[in-house]
Amino acid sequence: MSKQPPTAIGTAYFPDADIPSNGQVAGRARDPARNLRGLPRRRRPAMIALAVAMAGAGVLASTAVYERTDSQVPVVMVTAAVPAGAVISAADVATTDVSVASGVHVIPASQLGQVAGQTAAVALTPGTLLAPADLTAAEPPGPGQVLIAVPVKPESLPASGLQPGDRVLIAATPGDQGQSGDSGQATSLQAPVAGLVEAVNTVTDEDGFDVVDVLVPASAGVPVAAQASTGQIALIVTKRGG
Repeated sequence: MSKQPPTAIGTAYFPDADIPSNGQVAGRARDPARNLRGLPRRRRPAMIALAVAMAGAGVLASTAVYERTDSQVPVVMVTAAVPAGAVISAADVATTDVSVASGVHVIPASQLGQVAGQTAAVALTPGTLLAPADLTAAEPPGPGQVLIAVPVKPESLPASGLQPGDRVLIAATPGDQGQSGDSGQATSLQAPVAGLVEAVNTVTDEDGFDVVDVLVPASAGVPVAAQASTGQIALIVTKRGG
């Protein structure tokens, strides 16, 4: 009985030859066309969105800087201390250019001429911007105050004089101004009273007195007026310019 050749089962697999380090297949050159093409770069949507957001933020920041440097406006500012209740003079205010943030209330420089002659509703500090709420149409005295005219001898005033806004103590003296001793009149003021100089008239009257208008608490108005009528009164400066 003759022998039959064995039947092949399955598929034979012949691997490619190893590629040496010089890029050639052993025994033959490698076809360049068979090289693998580079994979396309994958674009990430999140990175693109981040780049767009950063670019937008840069534009907004540049716009904000430009607006801050280009939005200066002329406004009214305070140049001298003005106490509450005192009349504002032209020398107390000036104009300046500033960058004004939203919500900040100021007075335009064009209204500078309307500020002089108005009354300060609050104490004004030099270097601050003047706001409409800082002014009032009400003339002194304000609530809880009375205005007393105090006659004083010119020689009893400080050599530097008195100015509106000066704070003083009103005190009883032992005798008539310019005289020594007791005049025999009862003293109406039992203790000094704090006051605020509102105006000064340095034109001496026929009796030889200057007149100083002083704002005092309403509760002290009658005693101060009674003491002023006797001529036994003195003004002691405690603070300049409010």
